[in-house]
Amino acid sequence: MRPETPKLTVDAIIEIDGGIVLVERKYPPPGWAIPGGFVDPGESLLEAVKREALEETSLEIEVLDLFHVYSKPWRDPRGDTVSAVYWCRATGNPVGGDDAAKAVVFRRDNLPNAIAFDHREVLQHFFHWRKTGIRPGLDL
Repeated sequence: MRPETPKLTVDAIIEIDGGIVLVERKYPPPGWAIPGGFVDPGESLLEAVKREALEETSLEIEVLDLFHVYSKPWRDPRGDTVSAVYWCRATGNPVGGDDAAKAVVFRRDNLPNAIAFDHREVLQHFFHWRKTGIRPGLDL
Protein backbone atom coordinates (compact mmCIF):
# COMPACT_ATOMS: atom_id res chain seq x y z
CA MET A 1 0.00 0.00 0.00
CA ARG A 2 1.33 3.41 -0.97
CA PRO A 3 1.66 6.09 1.70
CA GLU A 4 -0.68 9.08 1.39
CA THR A 5 1.36 12.18 0.60
CA PRO A 6 0.59 15.78 -0.40
CA LYS A 7 0.17 16.52 -4.10
CA LEU A 8 3.03 18.37 -5.79
CA THR A 9 2.29 21.71 -7.45
CA VAL A 10 4.20 24.58 -9.01
CA ASP A 11 3.43 28.31 -9.17
CA ALA A 12 4.97 31.02 -11.38
CA ILE A 13 5.27 34.55 -10.04
CA ILE A 14 5.62 36.22 -13.44
CA GLU A 15 6.96 39.77 -13.49
CA ILE A 16 5.92 41.74 -16.55
CA ASP A 17 5.82 45.48 -17.24
CA GLY A 18 6.42 46.42 -13.58
CA GLY A 19 3.66 44.14 -12.27
CA ILE A 20 2.85 40.49 -11.74
CA VAL A 21 0.44 38.21 -13.58
CA LEU A 22 -2.50 36.70 -11.73
CA VAL A 23 -5.19 34.47 -13.17
CA GLU A 24 -8.86 34.45 -12.32
CA ARG A 25 -9.83 30.84 -11.62
CA LYS A 26 -12.63 29.19 -13.63
CA TYR A 27 -13.18 26.46 -11.04
CA PRO A 28 -13.42 26.31 -7.23
CA PRO A 29 -11.89 27.59 -5.15
CA PRO A 30 -12.80 30.98 -6.65
CA GLY A 31 -10.60 34.04 -6.80
CA TRP A 32 -7.38 35.23 -8.35
CA ALA A 33 -4.26 33.11 -8.12
CA ILE A 34 -0.63 32.90 -9.07
CA PRO A 35 -0.51 30.86 -12.31
CA GLY A 36 0.32 27.24 -11.60
CA GLY A 37 -0.97 23.76 -11.07
CA PHE A 38 -0.22 20.12 -10.50
CA VAL A 39 2.97 18.44 -11.71
CA ASP A 40 2.24 15.64 -14.19
CA PRO A 41 3.86 12.20 -13.83
CA GLY A 42 7.20 12.10 -15.64
CA GLU A 43 7.49 15.90 -15.62
CA SER A 44 10.18 17.94 -13.87
CA LEU A 45 9.21 20.93 -11.75
CA LEU A 46 10.79 23.27 -14.30
CA GLU A 47 8.85 21.67 -17.16
CA ALA A 48 5.65 21.86 -15.11
CA VAL A 49 5.96 25.55 -14.23
CA LYS A 50 6.66 26.49 -17.86
CA ARG A 51 3.71 24.37 -19.07
CA GLU A 52 1.28 25.71 -16.47
CA ALA A 53 2.28 29.32 -17.14
CA LEU A 54 1.82 28.85 -20.89
CA GLU A 55 -1.54 27.07 -20.48
CA GLU A 56 -2.97 29.65 -18.08
CA THR A 57 -1.46 32.90 -19.42
CA SER A 58 -0.31 32.17 -23.01
CA LEU A 59 3.11 33.51 -21.95
CA GLU A 60 6.42 31.78 -22.49
CA ILE A 61 8.25 32.49 -19.28
CA GLU A 62 11.89 32.81 -18.36
CA VAL A 63 12.39 31.06 -15.02
CA LEU A 64 14.86 33.10 -12.98
CA ASP A 65 15.01 31.22 -9.68
CA LEU A 66 13.19 29.00 -7.22
CA PHE A 67 11.63 31.54 -4.86
CA HIS A 68 10.37 29.28 -2.06
CA VAL A 69 8.63 25.99 -1.27
CA TYR A 70 5.30 26.23 0.58
CA SER A 71 3.97 23.16 2.39
CA LYS A 72 1.52 24.01 5.19
CA PRO A 73 -1.34 21.50 5.01
CA TRP A 74 -4.12 24.15 5.03
CA ARG A 75 -2.86 26.05 1.99
CA ASP A 76 -5.31 24.42 -0.49
CA PRO A 77 -8.93 23.64 0.52
CA ARG A 78 -9.02 20.74 -1.98
CA GLY A 79 -6.33 18.81 -0.08
CA ASP A 80 -2.73 18.96 1.06
CA THR A 81 -0.24 20.29 -1.47
CA VAL A 82 3.40 21.25 -1.58
CA SER A 83 4.17 24.03 -4.03
CA ALA A 84 7.48 25.04 -5.54
CA VAL A 85 7.05 28.75 -6.30
CA TYR A 86 9.29 30.14 -9.04
CA TRP A 87 10.30 33.73 -9.79
CA CYS A 88 9.83 34.30 -13.52
CA ARG A 89 9.55 37.03 -16.09
CA ALA A 90 7.91 37.39 -19.47
CA THR A 91 6.99 39.90 -22.14
CA GLY A 92 3.73 40.27 -23.99
CA ASN A 93 0.09 40.37 -23.03
CA PRO A 94 -1.25 37.57 -20.84
CA VAL A 95 -4.44 35.84 -21.97
CA GLY A 96 -6.37 33.44 -19.76
CA GLY A 97 -6.57 29.85 -20.92
CA ASP A 98 -7.09 26.29 -19.69
CA ASP A 99 -8.59 26.63 -16.19
CA ALA A 100 -7.94 30.40 -16.02
CA ALA A 101 -10.85 32.63 -17.05
CA LYS A 102 -8.58 35.70 -17.26
CA ALA A 103 -4.91 36.60 -16.91
CA VAL A 104 -4.16 40.17 -15.83
CA VAL A 105 -1.06 42.14 -14.80
CA PHE A 106 -1.49 43.69 -11.35
CA ARG A 107 0.74 46.09 -9.48
CA ARG A 108 1.54 45.59 -5.81
CA ASP A 109 -0.79 48.44 -4.83
CA ASN A 110 -3.83 47.23 -6.82
CA LEU A 111 -4.06 43.50 -6.11
CA PRO A 112 -7.60 42.09 -6.24
CA ASN A 113 -9.45 41.47 -2.99
CA ALA A 114 -10.36 37.83 -3.67
CA ILE A 115 -7.09 35.92 -3.83
CA ALA A 116 -7.27 32.11 -3.66
CA PHE A 117 -5.29 29.68 -1.53
CA ASP A 118 -2.45 31.26 0.48
CA HIS A 119 -1.35 33.31 -2.52
CA ARG A 120 -1.81 36.71 -0.83
CA GLU A 121 0.74 35.63 1.78
CA VAL A 122 3.04 34.24 -0.93
CA LEU A 123 2.86 37.56 -2.79
CA GLN A 124 3.57 39.53 0.41
CA HIS A 125 6.67 37.39 0.94
CA PHE A 126 7.70 37.93 -2.67
CA PHE A 127 7.27 41.72 -2.57
CA HIS A 128 9.16 41.87 0.73
CA TRP A 129 11.99 39.83 -0.78
CA ARG A 130 12.16 42.04 -3.90
CA LYS A 131 12.39 45.12 -1.66
CA THR A 132 14.79 43.82 1.01
CA GLY A 133 16.54 40.75 -0.44
CA ILE A 134 15.29 38.71 2.53
CA ARG A 135 13.59 35.44 1.61
CA PRO A 136 10.87 33.83 3.76
CA GLY A 137 11.87 31.56 6.62
CA LEU A 138 11.68 27.79 6.59
CA ASP A 139 8.41 27.40 8.54
CA LEU A 140 6.07 27.97 5.59
